[in-house]
Amino acid sequence: MLKIGCHLSISGGYEATAKTAVSLGANVFQYFSRNPRGGSAREVDREDILRFLSYAKENGIGSVLAHAPYTLNLASGTKATRDFAEYCLTEDLKTLAHFGDMAYYTFHPGSHTGLTVEEGEKFIIDALNRVVKKGTNSFILLESMSGKGTEIGSNFTQLAKIIEAVDYDKLGVCLDTCHLYSAGYDIVNHLDAVIEELDRVIGLHKVKAVHLNDSMMSLGSHKDRHAKIGEGTIGADALVKFVNHSELMHLPFYLETPNEEEGYASEIAFFKANFSRSITLPPNLNL
Repeated sequence: MLKIGCHLSISGGYEATAKTAVSLGANVFQYFSRNPRGGSAREVDREDILRFLSYAKENGIGSVLAHAPYTLNLASGTKATRDFAEYCLTEDLKTLAHFGDMAYYTFHPGSHTGLTVEEGEKFIIDALNRVVKKGTNSFILLESMSGKGTEIGSNFTQLAKIIEAVDYDKLGVCLDTCHLYSAGYDIVNHLDAVIEELDRVIGLHKVKAVHLNDSMMSLGSHKDRHAKIGEGTIGADALVKFVNHSELMHLPFYLETPNEEEGYASEIAFFKANFSRSITLPPNLNL
């Protein structure tokens, strides 16, 4: 079964968001853990979470993905910015503890503003090691980035370096198809080669989720501009092949295309209709 959904607001609560997801044909969904352009988070409503967990079980909703705010930057040259990012990460993971093992957390690794790449990487690694020592059981996923400006995480080697240096076995990767293409990974013409490199450098067992987006920009542009499915430079055919790849098709896919709910429902239906159930899943997925 294809695990697919989209990014939704949780302004009405988790249970209400889950009901919206089901109405769109989704069986997973993503949401912002807090204000994406700020830092405020909704108060934890345990009763709402319990209702959500019950509804999710009854309606076949799988993993949900909490996306950190864009303001979270563990690699910043400014200590106050790094401290804020570490605080948000710590508090968000405390909230996710209420969801058990169905909630994952993804964030942009950061931008090394005013620093070298190595210094930025070290700040990310040190912060993650501190946070996980405080106690968490959630999967923490580094998002693959397009490489604009001073972003860290646009190539597999950078992501692997961080993962290997953090003492936490639930640290993994959330791929983003738009970001991959903009970073120079040709998932249109050489998908198998990209997957082979991903496995060699990071390990496919570390990939736990995918942001499914078309791109407004060309291959290797290092610009992050999402497009609706079939309206970008990646194209619907290539994205269908991506979703159906034998090494990826077991993953949850989250649409972040510039859509309203009706558009998301249409894209979800499209991928469901073009999902091959006859392909054999790889053994030992380590999910």
